[in-house]
Order: sequence, then structure tokens, then C-alpha cells
Amino acid sequence: MDKKDFASVKARFLRYVKVDTQSQEESDSFPSTQKQKDLARILFAELRDLGLEAYMDEDYGYVYGWIPSTLEEEERTLAFIAHMDTSPAVSGKGVNPQVVENYQGQVLELGGGRVLDPKVFPSLENFIGQDLITTDGTTLLGADDKAGVAEIMTMAAYLVAHPEVKHGPLALCFTPDEEVGAGVDHIDLDRLGADFAYTVDGGLLGEIEYENFNAASGQVTIKGRSVHPGSAKGLMVNALDLAVEFAASLPQDQVPQKTEGYEGFFHLDRLEGDVSGARLSYIIRDHDRDLFEKKKALFRDLGKKIQDKYGEDALDLKLEDSYYNMKEKIEPHMFLIDRAKEAMEAMGIEPRVKAIRGGTDGARLSYMGLPTPNLCAGGLNFHGEYEYVSVQSMEAISQLLVQLAMTVFK
Repeated sequence: MDKKDFASVKARFLRYVKVDTQSQEESDSFPSTQKQKDLARILFAELRDLGLEAYMDEDYGYVYGWIPSTLEEEERTLAFIAHMDTSPAVSGKGVNPQVVENYQGQVLELGGGRVLDPKVFPSLENFIGQDLITTDGTTLLGADDKAGVAEIMTMAAYLVAHPEVKHGPLALCFTPDEEVGAGVDHIDLDRLGADFAYTVDGGLLGEIEYENFNAASGQVTIKGRSVHPGSAKGLMVNALDLAVEFAASLPQDQVPQKTEGYEGFFHLDRLEGDVSGARLSYIIRDHDRDLFEKKKALFRDLGKKIQDKYGEDALDLKLEDSYYNMKEKIEPHMFLIDRAKEAMEAMGIEPRVKAIRGGTDGARLSYMGLPTPNLCAGGLNFHGEYEYVSVQSMEAISQLLVQLAMTVFK
């Protein structure tokens, strides 16, 4: 394979990021924003233009595609999956990507008063001599996960153009609403028809991930009693004070800004309210299932203590599991990890097997019966104005997907 065969990934990526696909939390619809279907329709049309069988779910926004096998003896189907939506954290409207050719380690002026400084973002040092795509400082970029989308589409175009390449049957899927935790809520695995899969939704070139957090969300609703402060003695119950008391009772060293690696945490994601009522939104994370269950038990116990102290009506606590560590579902199929490492090494890429301090669609898919580890997509600084991606990384990952299509079932 010639690297030039994968140069089209840049144009695809630049085209896709201009389509606003930001998902929305607490939406009553699926997908959470209808504009995600704008990109879905583009991808569906591109798959059909390649001459591939494709299907778009007009209700839910999923796009499916299939590449026929060139090996008669291989019946197992491998899928590649990426999500179309971008994070609600920062605007994805009016994305104006900036291309920096032959980066030489300088500070990059993005716009909006923001800069990419190697002293602040030392990851930039990995890309000396490469071409970078950045934001203009006012929006996110969308490399999470439109880099993965572009890489899968580039792989598909290469295989269509090179029917001599030997590979088994392949399936493709582009999903909505991954960023709001609903990416596979309505996926049709029977239609997809895959036996194994990879999500292409990671970071730095070389990353392979098959461990992720066990995850839960917690909602704490506190009911206070508002009384004029001049005559409040013995009467007022300040919901904000109870909220602070609850938050302060959780382990203060088990928060995102003080943990790394396999360490779990409690994260207060949102706090709103006044004297008469308050609401705290938490996410709870841990790679270890036993520690995860202990964190949830502690969370419930603290709620019970508030109730015992101020009355049962003072606090309502809801705790819901989101997803689990896919490690136990991947370990019986470690050839997926081994083949990915071998394909990278054959290309001169150093494999980096690491645990995800987060989750992917692959975690839920693995528990739905489709073992799905995660591969690098090449972007960095996701979900914000400092996001960027290397063109050379995207080209290499597109080639990596072809290698896996050829060798994963060898």
C-alpha cells in the first residue's frame, strides 16, 4: 500500500467537520438533535457512490454499510464503527478548521484569544514536521469522532478501488448520540451482521483500548424550607447548605483532578438551586467492579445520613448504572488486541495498550454480544477549542484499518 492512497482522508475530514452534529443532553428525542442526520445523509450517499450496499435508518439516524468479502472461505464479519455527533460541551456550529503545514514546534495562534502552546500542550512535540488541523479558537474541531468517520470512509474507498486486496466481509456503522451516552440505544445488530468490531474513537496514534470505566450517574434532589432570614431560627432549612454538606462528605481525594490511571472518582458535574431546593448531578467511575460498587454504596449511605439528620423528605437520591468495563467481554477474544498490535508494528507504529478513563460505544456493544475494543482516531484535546489532529495520523489509521481488514482473522 502506498501512503498516497490514503491522502483523501484530509479532504473528507475537512468536509465532515463543517457539518454541525452537536448532540444535546436531556433531550426527549432520538437522536437528540435532528441535525446529526445531515451528516448521516452525506455518508449514506457517499457509500452508495462507492457502489456499496448501504442503509440509513431515517428514524434514528444510523448509517450502515457493507463491503463484500474477497475471500470465499471467510464467513466471520468484522465491523468498524465511529460516531457522528460532537460534544455538547463546546459549540460545533460554524467550525472553521485551520491547516498548519509542516509544524515546527511553534506556538499556534488559534483566534478568539486562544493559543496552542507546546509548554501547555506538550503533546504537540510529537508532531514536528507533520501537518496539523486545528480549530479557529471559537468552536471545537470535531475530530472526536469525525476523524474516525473519515478514516473508515477512506478505508472503504481504498478497498473498493483495490479489489485485489484479500479480506473477509466487512460492515460499517456510523452512530448518533455517543457523546450523550446513547450511541447504541437503537442500533440494529442483526442488520449490521457483525461477529466482532472495532470502534475508531481513540486519541493518539498507536492507542488500543479494551478496558474502560464502570460508570453510573447520580442525581441528588434536596428539598429545603425557605423562610425570611430575619425570622428563620428553627424554621429555615437551606437546601444549599445541605448540598454543600453532601458534596463535602464524599472523599475529596477521589475527584477527576486528583486521580489518574486506574483510579476512580466522584465527579460533581452540575449544581443548581436556591434555599428552597437544590439539585446535584454526579458521575461515578471506577475500573474495578468491586470498588465501583463500594463507591455507589457510599453515595447511597451519605444520602441516608442526610435523610436521618434532616428528615426523609429532605433528600431524594437516584443512582443509575450507565455502562461497565468491557475487559471481561474482550479477554476471551484477545486476538482482536493481538492483531491490532501486530498491524501497527508492521507499519512501524508503536502500540500503546491503555485503559480508557471514560467509555465508548464499544463498552455497551461488548455487553450486547458484539466484542468491540477501541482504536486510535488521532485527535487530541477533545471537546474544546484546543482540539487538533495530525493529517499524517489520520492517513496512517486509514491504512491500519485496511491492514486489520486483511489480517484480523488470519
